[in-house]
Amino acid sequence: MSAQAAVATSPPPPILLRETVGPIAVLTLNRPAARNSLSEAMIAELHGALDGIAVDKSIRAVVIAANGTAYSAGHDLKEMTARRSDPDRGRAHFAELMNACSAMMQAIVHLPKPVVAAVQGIATAAGCQLVASCDLAVPRRPRASRRPASISACSARHRWWRCRATCRASRRWRCS
Repeated sequence: MSAQAAVATSPPPPILLRETVGPIAVLTLNRPAARNSLSEAMIAELHGALDGIAVDKSIRAVVIAANGTAYSAGHDLKEMTARRSDPDRGRAHFAELMNACSAMMQAIVHLPKPVVAAVQGIATAAGCQLVASCDLAVPRRPRASRRPASISACSARHRWWRCRATCRASRRWRCS
């Protein structure tokens, strides 16, 4: 078998990586070529992982990170525009996608464990909402320019969210 044939038949890499480090579950968005855009599959994987973590007594916290240069570019626009050829011009698909995304973000908000967004690049649109749904957002690694990771259009909301997360954490989670 040639090298090209082996590459063509190899399964695609998983779009969501899960690692457990002690009592912490690390979920990593793994679509760097698509700037970790939130496709239907990514949303379903995240929601499934969060549901599993919610009932896992050994997990005490969750970190949502991403591979690549962007944290998340929001919804997968290529996937969305592909449905424009549907008889209803994609309206039913868009409604399903938005409902699934909303349910996943609500799963983050209502998770009985703290959720931290480890942001290493830009987060736009639904990617910004993903960060804002978390209890806390932190830069994943320092940048050479010493500027914080970019979160477009929600920096003021994000600062408010961090204050809210601190208040929520002090009431809801007890470290023992």
